[in-house]
Amino acid sequence: MPDLRGVRIAMLGGDEREVILARTLLRSGATVVLAGYPELPGLEGALRAEGAAPAVEGADVVIAPMSNTDAEGVITRSPDPAVRLVLDDEVFAAMKPGAPLLIGVAKPRVRQLALKHGTRLVEVAEIDEVAILNSIPTAEGAILRAMQELPYTLHGTRALILGFGRCGVTLARMLSGIGAKVRVVARERGQLARAFEMGLDTSDLEELGEVIAEAGAVFNTIPALVLTRRVLERLPRDAVVVDIASAPGGTDFAACADLGIKAFLELGIPGKVAPWTAGEVLAKTVPRLIKELLDQGA
Repeated sequence: MPDLRGVRIAMLGGDEREVILARTLLRSGATVVLAGYPELPGLEGALRAEGAAPAVEGADVVIAPMSNTDAEGVITRSPDPAVRLVLDDEVFAAMKPGAPLLIGVAKPRVRQLALKHGTRLVEVAEIDEVAILNSIPTAEGAILRAMQELPYTLHGTRALILGFGRCGVTLARMLSGIGAKVRVVARERGQLARAFEMGLDTSDLEELGEVIAEAGAVFNTIPALVLTRRVLERLPRDAVVVDIASAPGGTDFAACADLGIKAFLELGIPGKVAPWTAGEVLAKTVPRLIKELLDQGA
């Protein structure tokens, strides 16, 4: 763990993942200022602020939640749900010049404000180390959802994985491990080559309308509309769709409802199904990231 003595860190809301991270940052010697946190074990050494703007004043680093904000910049989750926190113009104006803002994935409004105020925005969920480690609980949660909804086992079932990035690769390994017949559907030739190397069936995305007819479970990781009504019309009605792409996903959910297909947009799975594990991922990676960011700015 890096030595963060003398570093002031503001943490704005979050969930159990950020609670674990806050405890780790306190152990590193950092001065931690919390907004939206009640009194919790292990956080006795933290300072408290009434609101986001007072919390960020003088902070060397500002941490917003992995669960992100809504479209207006309102932080969606806090350990104290009675507290309303917003990343607005006032908060960005109160930030120390040069202080980085860490967040899961920034909505356009947050990006605009960061650009306006010259704030360095760091999207933690897009960092490979974090994203790959988080793909483990994400894949487990997606498979759990499918298992809960299907009338048959995933073992022996044709499972389609749309897209083959960090989560897609982990999903493929887990599904293959429990005996599913995995087919990767992607546009990028390199991803299809990697899937072939892993012994998986592969199809180009243009073939989705054909191969979906054999599927019992569809796991989408592509953040663009790929599961259109025309494609979904060929999906067996007892199949399930689990969409883990960033909002609004890549599925026509209205069409699924019309067709009687079970479909679920599963966002923020790590914080829901494995908050301790996801919190340890942050505790392992964020303190080192902070040290690197501050060293770069020195």
